[in-house]
Amino acid sequence: MNAKKIYILLAITVLVVLAIFLVEWYKPLHNQEMDNIKSHSANSYVGDQQCKSCHTTQYNDWLKSDHFKAMQEPADSTVLGNFNNARYTADGVTSYFFKKGEKFIINTQGHDGKNHDYEVKYTFGHFPLQQYLVEFPGGKLQATRVSWDSKAKKWFHQYADQKLNPHDWLHWTGNAQNWNTMCSSCHSTDVKKNYDIASDAYHTTYSIVNVSCESCHGPGKQHIDFIHGAYAKGERIPNSFLRVGKNVNQLTEINTCAPCHAVKGDISADLIHSTELLDNYIPTVPNTQRFYADGQINDEDFIYASFLQSKMYRHNVSCRNCHNTHSGKVLYAANQLCLQCHEKKYDDLSHTFHQVNTIGSECKSCHMAGKTYMGNDLRHDHSFRVPRPDLSVKYGTPNACNSCHKDKTAAWAAAAVVKWYGPARKYHFSDDLIPGSQLDGNSETHLTKLLSDTSVPEIVKATAINYLGRLLTPTSMNTIISYLKDSDAQIRYEAARSLMNFPKEQHINEIGALLSDKVRAVRIAGADLLTGFPAGQIPSPYLDALSKAGKELNNYYLYQADFAHGNISIADYYLRINDQQNAERFYLRALKMDSLANLPRIDLSILYNSQGRNKEALALLENAAKIDPINPEIFYNMALLHNEMNNKEASLQNFEKAYRLKSNNPGLYYNYGLLLQQSGNVDKAVKILEEGLKTDPTSTRLHYALAFTFLQHKQLQQARSHATILKKLDPANPEYQQLFSVLGIH
Repeated sequence: MNAKKIYILLAITVLVVLAIFLVEWYKPLHNQEMDNIKSHSANSYVGDQQCKSCHTTQYNDWLKSDHFKAMQEPADSTVLGNFNNARYTADGVTSYFFKKGEKFIINTQGHDGKNHDYEVKYTFGHFPLQQYLVEFPGGKLQATRVSWDSKAKKWFHQYADQKLNPHDWLHWTGNAQNWNTMCSSCHSTDVKKNYDIASDAYHTTYSIVNVSCESCHGPGKQHIDFIHGAYAKGERIPNSFLRVGKNVNQLTEINTCAPCHAVKGDISADLIHSTELLDNYIPTVPNTQRFYADGQINDEDFIYASFLQSKMYRHNVSCRNCHNTHSGKVLYAANQLCLQCHEKKYDDLSHTFHQVNTIGSECKSCHMAGKTYMGNDLRHDHSFRVPRPDLSVKYGTPNACNSCHKDKTAAWAAAAVVKWYGPARKYHFSDDLIPGSQLDGNSETHLTKLLSDTSVPEIVKATAINYLGRLLTPTSMNTIISYLKDSDAQIRYEAARSLMNFPKEQHINEIGALLSDKVRAVRIAGADLLTGFPAGQIPSPYLDALSKAGKELNNYYLYQADFAHGNISIADYYLRINDQQNAERFYLRALKMDSLANLPRIDLSILYNSQGRNKEALALLENAAKIDPINPEIFYNMALLHNEMNNKEASLQNFEKAYRLKSNNPGLYYNYGLLLQQSGNVDKAVKILEEGLKTDPTSTRLHYALAFTFLQHKQLQQARSHATILKKLDPANPEYQQLFSVLGIH
């Protein structure tokens, strides 16, 4: 089973740190100002009450915000749910809600599948839903999934009609609902996760229980001391020791909000004071892992990656142009919000084609289509796009028209748009992003076009680079290399990550330069590229930078050790540096945290196979198949293992299962085709190999296998056809020279 391992890049969905919103720091200060800083005591968090006397309006606005109610201690005034001996049954579980003295108790299913009484430690959120936090051993707080619907005033289950196994990662007692790692930093101020790997325990702390003033403005002690001291005597310092002050620029404001309004991973507990978001976080780009192919929201997005796609962002609009930054509320009702900037004609029937004062006439209905998350939380897409039902017809992407007119077809909506606005549509990057996302023979042309278009948003270009990393062609690799020096850190990061799939030996100098990049995420990506690379092949000028960036990489991986997917990444990292003992250790940790996860089972089976422990490897895969009998990768790996164990019949059976489950792994078609050929089933071998080319048209090994198969059976025209393509794709490969010679291809 020595097939190339398939690495699945997992977005770490909601591990975000609000307490470190602090992306904007002071401009360089002159000497007198530096002396003033030194003269003040060390900074610390002082609490919102210290802000109230000078900032009364902002304080009162904040009291109305979701931030204020993000997390609170339970009391009759903060608990919204019905704890008056209420009962709720959903998806096979009955829960009871009652009070025991002053305590709020939930009796519900625990990790052992039995009901237990759980005391509510904190309320979590308030509208449109409220969850409750329960304390578990090891300093863990878990968020309940039986939640209170604050609009309908009833209990509900966020995963409707989905009966969760108590061992499921998504079960409320599981790793996915752990407050410490998944929620805390966006619901409290100055959070320190403080996870201990050895004991699998947390010592999480915060300064203020909810999202307070200092979450965005930074610790306030120096500010208060300065205002009562030097400021009162006439001294002035930019922002008066606040990390975010008045009248900040667009990027500073967006990057202040982004750590909690972006899906991203945290890099480290050690924060860099920087104006660059990627010094502390790695945001998700809008690819098809979380978004629709055109960049619209699909899975949870939290706004950032959507907004950076928009014309609003390009024209210097920021959060405060639409929202009161302290209450979070929109500034004006309905279309008046948009008419701050847009002409009145856009609020006219001649533009909307919907009667005034109807939902259809509201700008957000057409340009900010929404989707419901967490059971009842409608969130609007902030990419502010024009509805394109024509793309829905062609590619199946959603459009705003049919989100309301659910009884109509996309073709009907497209015809209406043509009737109202004419047959021509203005170019939008989705015209190329969608076909580019399909990763077929035409994708590269569309992706390179996006990269060369100056009107395309940088985050979309980063997505194009992300896709190019999955198109393993010489030209795609060269394009990626050319963007390693791009001015945008997200593009440089995605370019570095995309090189993981290509040979690195010829580009060691370009990779070496990444180790000294000014942005930490890029340095980490560069170090990761060289993980496991022979030290003797790394030029000496890069060794010192590699040592420093390697430490940052190591810290980055270990910071993710408190959740299951993080342990998989750590294990993969150790495997690449040939530390098999630690790789096994962290794969097993991942399975302990999420016993139903199959990715670590597949990876661990590959490790066991490399150690000659094939019986253990097979047992892991057989267990994985019981848990997820429709996962083609399990059967593909099982087929490879059976083939290595010389059980050809079982290998063919499992290849066939993976094929029928519509695997898109080109390795399946190559290996299955070869085994069919060896077994004498040439016709089916050709069929499988040709289907593989539909998945990966530029696969040299599929073209080689077909050329060789046709040559063996004296079908010279077909053999020559594939060999000719092979000659274009990889003309200098010594393994192909004899084939070229026999077929007369020069």
